[in-house]
Amino acid sequence: MDTVSRPDPRPGMPARAVPAPVVTRLPGYLQALEALIGRQTTTVSSEELAGMCGVRSAILRRDLSHLESAGRRGVGYDCTALAATIRGFLGVDRIRRIGIVGAGRLGSALADYAGIPERGFALHGVFDVDPGVIGTAVGGVDVAPMSRLAEVVEAEGIEHLVIAVPAASAQAAADAAAAAGIRGLMSFAPVVLSVPPDVHVRHVDMATELQVLAHYTAAESRDRQ
Repeated sequence: MDTVSRPDPRPGMPARAVPAPVVTRLPGYLQALEALIGRQTTTVSSEELAGMCGVRSAILRRDLSHLESAGRRGVGYDCTALAATIRGFLGVDRIRRIGIVGAGRLGSALADYAGIPERGFALHGVFDVDPGVIGTAVGGVDVAPMSRLAEVVEAEGIEHLVIAVPAASAQAAADAAAAAGIRGLMSFAPVVLSVPPDVHVRHVDMATELQVLAHYTAAESRDRQ
């Protein structure tokens, strides 16, 4: 099972590993907590928070135990404190600067969504090889040529890149990103990327997600028969 290391708060102690499925659920918990904070809710029980996130309360409590964020029996979790703890663990307790490779229809749509400071991210670069889009504004950012990727990454302090190009161009984009010092990639290209060991890649494949969704709906249909 994939794990993510969490530094132990006590000096000299080894890092503790957090299972990857736990990490993937934490953003959902954070989103629910932010909604509660927006409604001026100060505390929430594990049952209430789990219900908002579509998980069992036992799973939620076990997940949060990795963050040493145990709630108080009869009181629950402090929404603000727990949200701050999750932000710190996820690394979004400050704004992370991101860029997008690909200014086509997908890249443009993502650019309009990517600048979301309240979720911890701000768009600081869009890149393409098409002379027809270079220099135009996408998501409020001027599109730069791929030849300037390393220059803009360094100047803007970009930490993560989203790859929104066709499969045939994705590996070249990943290579350029790694060479520019990027260590976090999110790829929407339907191809497995080869990257150095210190570069983390998240693949987002719509076909795969739809296949998983089809499994669950088909299973429910069979259960009703």
